[in-house]
Amino acid sequence: MKKIVVKFGGSNLRKPQDIDRIVNVVQTYNRPLVLVVSAFYGITNALIECVQAAKEGAGTQAALADSRNYTQTLRTLKSEILIANISDAALRVDIEKALGERLDQLDRYLTGIHCIGDVPTFVNDAILSYGERLSSLLLSEVLKSRGIAAQEALPEDIGLMTDGVFGNSACDFAASSASVAEALSADKVYVVPGFYGVDASGKTTLFGRGGSDYSAASIAACIDAESLDVWKDVDGFLSADPGAVSAPRSIAQLNYLEAAELSYFGAKILHPRTVEPLFDREIPIRILNIMRPERGLQPYTLINAQRKVTRDVVKSVTSTEDVAILKLHGPGVGFKAGILAEVTQTLDSHGINIKSVLTAQTAINVLLSRDHLDAAYAAVSAHHLNGVVEVSRNDAVAIVAVVGDGVLDASDVGSAIASRALSAAIASGVRVCLAAAGASEVAAYMLVHEDDRKRALQAVHAEFFGV
Repeated sequence: MKKIVVKFGGSNLRKPQDIDRIVNVVQTYNRPLVLVVSAFYGITNALIECVQAAKEGAGTQAALADSRNYTQTLRTLKSEILIANISDAALRVDIEKALGERLDQLDRYLTGIHCIGDVPTFVNDAILSYGERLSSLLLSEVLKSRGIAAQEALPEDIGLMTDGVFGNSACDFAASSASVAEALSADKVYVVPGFYGVDASGKTTLFGRGGSDYSAASIAACIDAESLDVWKDVDGFLSADPGAVSAPRSIAQLNYLEAAELSYFGAKILHPRTVEPLFDREIPIRILNIMRPERGLQPYTLINAQRKVTRDVVKSVTSTEDVAILKLHGPGVGFKAGILAEVTQTLDSHGINIKSVLTAQTAINVLLSRDHLDAAYAAVSAHHLNGVVEVSRNDAVAIVAVVGDGVLDASDVGSAIASRALSAAIASGVRVCLAAAGASEVAAYMLVHEDDRKRALQAVHAEFFGV
């Protein structure tokens, strides 16, 4: 029988008592599983801050003390989790010893930063993986204490290999599939820390921020899983952010492309790369709500290969403020050959990812993540591109997108979707900076002034859903 890969994210791990909910879910399945776990909520961000503080305060006793205080805080948190979930005091002592060994390793990494005053990429990735390493050890031990045959399975031990790109790696499926499938084949519950794999030399490489979803999808692909079940604290994908519209609708089914675009354009349910390893293998993704135990294993949203155009076409309206515009001005930049190639090569050499490109005769608009804008501006400005008379930047924008199979259909209904969305936004007084359709067959989007993001989302949602 094929295994199910079950992912628990940081939203499921906020308080010591949350472990008990996860144990109840595992017991509900009543079958061998592969669990992939994230760090407890907020731990990864705290580790990032700790690394930065250690680097900036290198060589000072105060900064070293701060690092050690943080690892002591982690020891205290993990001890509280054990007390809340394991009644056997002797067993807690043994588990605390194992956790202490991992926290000692983390301490040594942070001390090393203080000594050298720098953070090598492989050290940064190793440190940031410790939130997940602590979660997997804790959860596997709690499961065993409840009579469940469970075993922790670290990526380095099961052979989850990556392409070796620090900070944003991809799974090397040719090198991983056989070893991962063999390592996770026994009839037990395996607990795997998400977020990272290892390169050919055994160094930890991260799958990017939020990459535990991608970890779970990669493992599901390696073992040809029955499904990837992602447990959240919300009712699956919705027609819009419930914090922005009053009555969003639940979406029962999405195809892989729709789910990928919704995640790319700001929906927080899945990491945008989650679909990637599962698409060709047609392994379904099931979104469930851990706060709704009465629903059992019935998913709120099923994501699979089924292409289905609904009567109203649009399934969801989503938005994100993680976007900025780098604009290259010049009277002939849209016509002159080679400019765009130079821009992309320059940005790539600085590790900057391009979200999209919109061109005209006198301007090239490059869409980037906000935190890449300043570095991109500096790199392109220093390159002195022939024909570019000015480089400008704008981070006061947001994306609003409509997603659904048939959005760009050639029929009258499909062709009207993008114009309806744009017209609804403009009619509500939204300042639209750019609009695009055609980059994806299931999505159309517009860039609006950041202050108008919520208004645009509400107007477009009302246009298609009436609320």
